[in-house]
Amino acid sequence: MRLRPGVAIDLGTVNTLVYVSGRGVVLEEPSGIAIDQTTGKVIAVGEAADALTGKEPRDIMVVHPLRDGVIADLDAATAMLQSFLGRVRLRRGTPRASAVVCVPSGATWVERRSLVAAVEAQQPRYRARLVDEPVAAAAGAGFGRTDGSGAFVVDIGGGTTEAAVLAGGHVVRARSLRLGGNTMDEAIVTAVKAEVGLLIGRNAARNLKMALGLGEGAAGWMEVVGVDAARRAPRVEYIPGRLVADALERPVAAIAGSVQEMMSDVPPNMAEDIVREKIRLAGGGAMLPGLASKIEAVVGIPALVVDDPLRCVIRGAAEILEHGDKPSGGE
Repeated sequence: MRLRPGVAIDLGTVNTLVYVSGRGVVLEEPSGIAIDQTTGKVIAVGEAADALTGKEPRDIMVVHPLRDGVIADLDAATAMLQSFLGRVRLRRGTPRASAVVCVPSGATWVERRSLVAAVEAQQPRYRARLVDEPVAAAAGAGFGRTDGSGAFVVDIGGGTTEAAVLAGGHVVRARSLRLGGNTMDEAIVTAVKAEVGLLIGRNAARNLKMALGLGEGAAGWMEVVGVDAARRAPRVEYIPGRLVADALERPVAAIAGSVQEMMSDVPPNMAEDIVREKIRLAGGGAMLPGLASKIEAVVGIPALVVDDPLRCVIRGAAEILEHGDKPSGGE
C-alpha cells in the first residue's frame, strides 16, 4: 500500500511527538519554547527550552503553550510547531500534506479550531485532521478500527486523562478529566513543602512519583535536593514513600472514579469485549507504579499498561494517517 504523505502529531501538555510517513517517529521533545523578552525572539524550543524551566534566567520567558491538553497560548504554540515541523523536512515538491493531530475528546470547538489554525499556519501547507486521543490510543494499543470490537482505553497524559469506550474505532462513551501527570507532580510539590518544609521543582516531583508511586513494591524512601522553606538554603532530604502515596491519593482516586462511573454505563453488548481485552492504560501517567492495580481494585476488571505507553497515541495516529479508515492490511 502506498503511504499517504504527511505527518501525525501528538501535541501534548508535556511532550510533543511527530511521526512522518515512511520514516517513523522523528521528533519527541518537551512542549516548551523560550522567548527573549527584550527582543521577542525565540531562543530555544523543546529540550533546550525545557532545560531553562524554573531556573528564572534573566530576560528569558519559558512558555509551555499547552495547558490541560489544549492550546493556552496560540502564538507560542504556532512558533513551537513551526520549529518542530521545520526539522521534519518533508520532501520537496510534496503536495499539501495531511496532518493527523490528536486532541482531547473534551476539547471545545474553539480549542479544536486553535489546534487546526496552529498546524495549518505552517510551511509547507498542511491539511489538518483532528482525531480524538482515545481513538488514536485504541489504534495504538492494537484494537481494530473496522471490526466492531469493543475496547476500554484510559490515556493518562500530562494535562488530561481521557477515558473512553470504543467500538470499532468509534467512541461510544468518553470522559475527559483536566488532570494528569502534572496534577500529580503539583500534589507532591505541595505535600513535600507542607510536611518537610522543602521546596522542590517539577523534575524532582516527577522523579519521586515514578520511583515511589503508590507504594506497592517501590522503595521506601528517596533522596531529593531542594530549598529549605524557612532558611532559603539548599538542603538534602529523604522523602518517604508514604508521603508520595498520600499526595497522589486524590488525583488517582479521581481517575479511578471516572473509570468506574464509565464502566457502570457500558452497553451490555460490549461487556464481554471489555472484560476479555481488559482496561488498557496508555500515556506517560500509565507508568505510575501501582496505578493499574488501583484501577483494577476499584473497577473490578483487570487493567494493564500497553506496550510503550508514551508512544501509544502517536502509534495510533500514524496508523490513521497511513491507512485512513481502512484496516491496517487494506489496499
